[in-house]
Amino acid sequence: MVIACLMGVFLVFQNKQQAKIIKDPIMIVIGLYIMLNLVIALAGIDNLTAVGAGLAINLRYVVFFGLVYVLLSIYPQYKKFFIRLGIAGALTLVVFAVLQVFVLPHDILKYLGYNNQTIAPYLTIDRNYDFVRINSTLRGPNSLGAYAVMVMALMTSFLAKNKINKKRQFKVLVAILFFGSVIALWASYSRSAFIAAVISIIVVLFIALYKKVSLRLWLAAGAVLVILCAGFFALPSGNYFFSNVVLHNNPASNSTSSSNGEHISSLKDGFVQLLNQPFGAGIGSTGSASLYTDRPEIIENQYLFIAHESGWLGLGLFLFIFVCILKRLWKKRSDWLALGVFVSGIGLALIGLVLPVWVDDTVSIIWWGMAAVALIKYVDKRRKIVTSKDLDN
Repeated sequence: MVIACLMGVFLVFQNKQQAKIIKDPIMIVIGLYIMLNLVIALAGIDNLTAVGAGLAINLRYVVFFGLVYVLLSIYPQYKKFFIRLGIAGALTLVVFAVLQVFVLPHDILKYLGYNNQTIAPYLTIDRNYDFVRINSTLRGPNSLGAYAVMVMALMTSFLAKNKINKKRQFKVLVAILFFGSVIALWASYSRSAFIAAVISIIVVLFIALYKKVSLRLWLAAGAVLVILCAGFFALPSGNYFFSNVVLHNNPASNSTSSSNGEHISSLKDGFVQLLNQPFGAGIGSTGSASLYTDRPEIIENQYLFIAHESGWLGLGLFLFIFVCILKRLWKKRSDWLALGVFVSGIGLALIGLVLPVWVDDTVSIIWWGMAAVALIKYVDKRRKIVTSKDLDN
């Protein structure tokens, strides 16, 4: 991480005309956030392994955003490369998830090094093998659900902003990414991700089409959605499907604990500690990093997680960075990429209320990296600014 920071500084000062990037308010607050984490880490250096893991978890995505933002500010012609790289990664992950659902054995990941001592190759809903939760290549089903939210929001934004009159291969690619992510989301059985996906798609369509669709049609669509939701949640709690998928409770299970109870307990403990520890408990005191200590602490809320690590000040700095990025994406919402990243950021922020969504390196690095990409105007090799439509070719 130190090397990454040095690379960022080197990139800025390689081109002195671009040194003003360092004066950007977002970059300044990112620097303050990194410094705060380093100061807190040095103050609690008694467990080097936990502190190192905590720093990596807390800072890697913020540092990555800064690096991509600086790099593309200096070399904006590489924006197209980053977009294509993101599409290739999404295609690989989504296709593998679909294969896990329909073709591969559910424990295929054990042959790739996944195990119950590190990352389980799959999970089930309350030990019910009728509902196997897949990982694809991520750290768990919830991470896969969060990733699927990003892909669905981006593809919905693209479809809403562009007319599909491209080559057949391009149409197939868009279809695979969208419907594959829907399948991945469903097979993850992540309730928070499902809610975030529904909200994200509705928001994308509303922002992109509200001037093109009559009020009557919007009201009719809203009424249908309300009726469907009401009908779904009207199912009796004893219904097999509802009990397992919505409540995550298998009536046939003899388990003495439930994920719902653990979520509630974790949120209560995290909130109490937020009030009692305004300066936080130190870097590496929460999540997987805390497993290296004699007092492991699991907090299933991204904001309480950050506050537990770096206190109220750390949480305030993080929220400032995140909100500033969202505001800038909103200003560029006429561009499909900026709109998709903005809406998926809202969705991931909602997931963060019940899960530490940024802890997963794939989800966090990709979203924050794509946010940096979306904020930069594309310039070709002749330094000519082109529109976002040219990026779709």
